[in-house]
Amino acid sequence: MPLTSARLIYRAPTPADLARLYAIYSDPQTQQFNPSGPMTEEAQAQALLARWTDHWNIHGYGWWAIARKDAPHHIIGFGGIAFHDYLGEQRMNLGYRFAVEAWGKGFATETGETALRHAFVTLGLDEVFGFVRPANLASARVLEKIGMRRCGELDDVPGQPPSLLFKATAASLKAL
Repeated sequence: MPLTSARLIYRAPTPADLARLYAIYSDPQTQQFNPSGPMTEEAQAQALLARWTDHWNIHGYGWWAIARKDAPHHIIGFGGIAFHDYLGEQRMNLGYRFAVEAWGKGFATETGETALRHAFVTLGLDEVFGFVRPANLASARVLEKIGMRRCGELDDVPGQPPSLLFKATAASLKAL
């Protein structure tokens, strides 16, 4: 059953989301801060969708396909929480990627708040991490706005400045 917030619907991604996933992840604007750059082949989107599906099958949760309540069949982004490899250590990671049409409307903040609430209240997790490239000031502000705090750096891209590392704990976010 889909999860909802004030304006958004969150559900597990399905094979029917492949075209939208590729459209969002192949857009140079949405990948502006991704060191790997935009996807160039649909096979990359298929592989990502397969990883997300595997995570859902193993853990019962993962990244969501996200739509507005007033347009439930039009995916505007993907995000949520899932395990991510932090240089050899698996950590619960909060992330999101929205189509340009969805930028500047507070959807990242709404998704982040929903993801943290889901992690701490529904799943009973103790901590969630997030990381952003240093130049991605908008995403860093979103993580701060939802109560995540800087806790270090992650030297995850050789030859580039380290990513900024953020963390939220269940104890620190009881107000959500």
